[in-house]
Amino acid sequence: MKLIYTVFFVVLINYYTLAQEKVALYDAAIPNATKSVAELGDEHIPALYKYEVPNASRAVLVIPGGGYGMVALDHEGHEVAKAFNEQGYSAFVLYYRLPKDENMTNRKIVPLQDAQRGMQYIREHYDLDRVGVLGFSAGGHLAATLSNHYDDVKIETSERINLAPDFSILIYPVISMEDEITHQGSKKNLIGEEPNQEDIRYFSLEQQASEKTPPTFLVHAKDDKAVPIANSFRYKAALDEISIPNDIFIYETGGHGFGLHNKTDKRKWSDALFAWLKNLK
Repeated sequence: MKLIYTVFFVVLINYYTLAQEKVALYDAAIPNATKSVAELGDEHIPALYKYEVPNASRAVLVIPGGGYGMVALDHEGHEVAKAFNEQGYSAFVLYYRLPKDENMTNRKIVPLQDAQRGMQYIREHYDLDRVGVLGFSAGGHLAATLSNHYDDVKIETSERINLAPDFSILIYPVISMEDEITHQGSKKNLIGEEPNQEDIRYFSLEQQASEKTPPTFLVHAKDDKAVPIANSFRYKAALDEISIPNDIFIYETGGHGFGLHNKTDKRKWSDALFAWLKNLK
């Protein structure tokens, strides 16, 4: 019996190892880039990490956080993809470009381009009933941007390809660019130190929510000092006002950046999330 469990464990580990495949996000030239792929180097080349489940009918595009200054691929990316695999979802972790003036012509739209392309890639290559988006912190901001600006297309695409997420999962997300509640590092990295009002409004997603916004699940801790919970509360209020289905999972403590595991609370937000997804119409 011990041998059987050992073999099963090895097979399971090998499955997840094989399931992870890194692919280039773009087939040819990278849009909005001022340098060739060879000149950019791996750090500045967007990619998808594929965690496929055979015959899956649902999938999620996972967008790690990092304040638009880094991409937290492990605990907000790969670990999350495996958790979705265990629930029967295929998952795709997005390594997106960070806004850098030296590498791109219009830095503020580059993360959205990569998120739109991630959704496009999934829908082009897989026949799925639902494809959602999940983001953490600044990745939550990008997921919410995709959820509200998917039809403001920044990439080349066919009209047949739907870039709209079917559901949106936002974990301690940066939502607003308004100074009183935003994460200043994310704001500065994305739209600069002196942004105009048009950019502030465009990237303040509580002001962009509409009837086209997908059903949304939010997670936040009340003691989050980096990204105040007011970001999630404002977004939820905007969704409630226009009757978009949504729910919020609140921790009293946990701070920011806890990923899947809030060590200050025995409750798992992922359990509540998967129950919510099962009941989602």
